Amino acid sequence: MVNKRRLNYIFRILLVFLGMNGVWYAAYLLVHHPMLPSPLGVYQAMGQLGGRDIVLNVGYSLMRIFAGVLLALVVGLMIGLLMGRSALWNKLLDPVVYLTYPVPKIALLPVAMLFFGLGETSKILMIMLILLFQIIISVRDGVKAIPASTYDVLTSIGAGAGQKFWHITLPGALSVILSTIRISLGTAISVLFFTEIYGTEHGMGFFIMDAWLRLDYPQMYAGILLFSLVGFVLFLLVDLLDYRFMKWRT
Repeated sequence: MVNKRRLNYIFRILLVFLGMNGVWYAAYLLVHHPMLPSPLGVYQAMGQLGGRDIVLNVGYSLMRIFAGVLLALVVGLMIGLLMGRSALWNKLLDPVVYLTYPVPKIALLPVAMLFFGLGETSKILMIMLILLFQIIISVRDGVKAIPASTYDVLTSIGAGAGQKFWHITLPGALSVILSTIRISLGTAISVLFFTEIYGTEHGMGFFIMDAWLRLDYPQMYAGILLFSLVGFVLFLLVDLLDYRFMKWRT
């Protein structure tokens, strides 16, 4: 049953992929301009990319994404759990979160670069900021949604605070964490593209903009597809974690 479901999922993805390429090819025929190369031309450009260039640029982008996500998870999980389990801390931190959450984080890019420079720190910080507040709010709400009676079962058998956290609080928070990361990854990757335009010679954002400035449109689109593939793999990774740890939801 599970294998059949996976095969159907893969079939739907392939069908959508072929459909998107069909629309792309039709647009190529209508536009008939070098700025929109054919799908075949772009895939050929992807095949001509050197393995070292791919590993270097994709590796730098992935490093920045993972570092930003990890920092956001560590900080957001601690603050979210604190707000979810303590009415006092929730009352103190709730106004801070709600006042700072609506601020468009991409607008803080110049500020981050002024204080932390054009290097890795400002890039990772921007990704962290994109995810942080969503994780805090989601974890807090997820923890607060756990019925108090759920903890009574472990209390009755003498379980400590650590055991309650591991068996009840963390699983309840993990569900919303994974959902939040899945939703936020697209925004984080978009922000990464903007941060990689400045002060770097490696990364998919730099690669795409460099090809654009050289008017190498097939390579530019090849970089966009490669960047999209990175995002797709990250989405699959989150789905894999969801399947591994959230089997009770299926």
